[in-house]
Amino acid sequence: MKMRESIRCAILAGWFAGTALYSNAQGRGGREAASAVPPVVTPTESKGAPVVALPLDPSGYIISNSPNIPAPISTKHSITIKGQLISYTATTGYLQLTTEDGKPKANIFFVAYTKDGVADQRKRPMTYTFNGGPGSSSVWLHMGIIGPKRVLMSDKGDVLPPPYRYVDNEYSWLDKTDMVFLDPVTTGYSRAVTGENDKQFHGYEEDIQSMGEAIRLYATRYDRWQSPKFLAGESYGTTRAAGLSEYLQSKYKFYLNGVVLISSILNMQTARFDIGNDLPFPLFLPTYTATAWYHKKLDADLQRDLKSTLKEVEAFALGEYHTALMKGSELSEAEYTGIVNKLSRYTGLSKAYIRQTNLRIDIHKFDKELRRADGLTVGRLDSRFTGRDYNDVGVSPEFDPSNDGTISGPYSAALNHYVRAELKFKNDLPYEILGGRVQPWNYNNVQNRYLNVAESLRKAMAVNPYLKVWVLCGYYDLATPYFASEYTFNTMGLRPEQKKNVNFTFYEAGHMLYVHKPSLVQVKKDADRLYDEVMKEINAAPLN
Repeated sequence: MKMRESIRCAILAGWFAGTALYSNAQGRGGREAASAVPPVVTPTESKGAPVVALPLDPSGYIISNSPNIPAPISTKHSITIKGQLISYTATTGYLQLTTEDGKPKANIFFVAYTKDGVADQRKRPMTYTFNGGPGSSSVWLHMGIIGPKRVLMSDKGDVLPPPYRYVDNEYSWLDKTDMVFLDPVTTGYSRAVTGENDKQFHGYEEDIQSMGEAIRLYATRYDRWQSPKFLAGESYGTTRAAGLSEYLQSKYKFYLNGVVLISSILNMQTARFDIGNDLPFPLFLPTYTATAWYHKKLDADLQRDLKSTLKEVEAFALGEYHTALMKGSELSEAEYTGIVNKLSRYTGLSKAYIRQTNLRIDIHKFDKELRRADGLTVGRLDSRFTGRDYNDVGVSPEFDPSNDGTISGPYSAALNHYVRAELKFKNDLPYEILGGRVQPWNYNNVQNRYLNVAESLRKAMAVNPYLKVWVLCGYYDLATPYFASEYTFNTMGLRPEQKKNVNFTFYEAGHMLYVHKPSLVQVKKDADRLYDEVMKEINAAPLN
């Protein structure tokens, strides 16, 4: 009996200590200053189970999340967009994914912005937003283009000195749509709960299911089923969005009005430089040309006008170049030399180097080679940017100057301050901006072949004839080249009436095209057009 009583006392002592740790970690102190959405009572809470402590690993990281999540926090704000003062509510917290019998599985972190004073949600669009990776949080779209705050950079997109700043985003889409930013499991503050293996969420199908459930849960909990519905994703987030367009429709009968694909990649074969896969080489070529044009490495006649030069290169890529790659060793010496000469002319690389590549220029090698003589590398996410390696003899760059050397620091600093200081959500978990904690990503659904979600999007468009698709491309994006996106849509079997629902827009920027101020301004105009057209179509529908 004494031993049993001692164990009971030890458990109680641990519980009180754990409760204090959890309260501090979740920032319950000071919550009274912000209005909170009433908490959703989980099965464990309804039984009176105590809040459990979050276990720490030796480095101090919280290695799992509690099944007892804190209530979301709501704060009031305002912003001026196009001369219009908009009052809005920011709601920050967790959506908990559970089994149908109530067992907690994962906590999805979200930040939602909703315009105040809207009487009829059927006339107010809702946009569900995320980035990609896999392994990226939603910080880039959140604080770069769509949300009410944006990271301050130069008009070109150059990083400013630390500790960095963010400002009101006068180009936010908040005047046209409410929005919720969702972080997939093990990105941002999202985590699998205690006792759950996070690997069950790290894969194409697993991610579609968990993010689809998070979207359904938000729409249900916040009564947005009758709102016009949009998805907006960037990079792998476009892969996710295409997959979700069919999944949400078939699983939950959750029909969308629009899908926004920023720096799109739907067919992974277009970007995998594997031996035997020649598809990426002609599809990346126009972006190599745009990059060489930007760095003034082309002949004078090609430097005059970027768009006319790209049209010439696109025709070559689809014609002579594609045919040459298909012919392979059957090319005559004269044909081979002709392709070498044109590739050199269109890329700014030497003829000798083109021969060494056997007409096949790898993206990372291009990034190192284009400005090797200058001791510089060019960026992958945005090839306008340059970096400098330890020496100039490497095969590929040591780092991406358009990522590690430009955007990572400012966006991380902004998000970590903004969420705590302005949204009043205090959480001591590390906010996983973009990392490898989700790797290896599970592609078991496409073993021995390339993931291609274009068919998922086509099916969604076939079933839902009102579904609009907007594809945004940057000319200097070497991660998801614009010509590869065009190829994907040209070959996905869209019928004429479906093709009319697809709109491409192009910008003289890179992967994160919004870091380029003129592109950010133009994207806002293009976004307004999309939402206005969709709402016009909805309002024109007969009421009876």
